[in-house]
Amino acid sequence: MKVRYFQDTDTPYIEFRDRDIAETRDLDDATLLDLDADGNVCAMTLEHASQRTDVSRLYGRRDSSLNDGDH
Repeated sequence: MKVRYFQDTDTPYIEFRDRDIAETRDLDDATLLDLDADGNVCAMTLEHASQRTDVSRLYGRRDSSLNDGDH
């Protein structure tokens, strides 16, 4: 599992498994799930995280943007 937090957008991206993403589903206005072709959860994005979670408890690399730009 990898956790990346993008401080400039207050968005953690939590990758559970390294698989090709077949679909992204909106759980709500600020939560996205990335699914593989079999419907397994591969990653989660939490927008506006500091308003919804304790971001200080997240561990991982702090990036200014995602490498692939898809999330």
